[in-house]
Amino acid sequence: MPGVSTPVELREDEIEFLAIRAQGAGGQNVNKVSNAIHLRFDIGASSLPEDLKESLRQLRDQRISNEGVVIIKAQAHRSLERNRLDALTRLRELIARAAYTPAPRRPTRPSHGSQRRRVDSKLRRGVVKLLRAKVGSDN
Repeated sequence: MPGVSTPVELREDEIEFLAIRAQGAGGQNVNKVSNAIHLRFDIGASSLPEDLKESLRQLRDQRISNEGVVIIKAQAHRSLERNRLDALTRLRELIARAAYTPAPRRPTRPSHGSQRRRVDSKLRRGVVKLLRAKVGSDN
């Protein structure tokens, strides 16, 4: 159905998670704990339909490498599990954006009434302009 993206099933074994140390402020804890997530998803090796793989590759997104690997870094949360869920959510949103197909535009024609109203208003406007002409002059 055009205009709607169908939900796609992602298999856990196709997604690679790597725990890394988060950047930025965090006190002493930031240097000891790896709580950021690096998600890697190989488009070519996935079980996605071929047309969806192709539209994913065509997306102009900086998170997709030239080799066709989606790389998402999630470090907004302090917990590893919340960052993992954040990365998965962002991957699903990216795939949903690629799966979306807009509804085709159906050309329409102006109704008979709207055409008539348009011509009538042009005629009235023309009469107004004629009445502005100087009296007694031949145009």
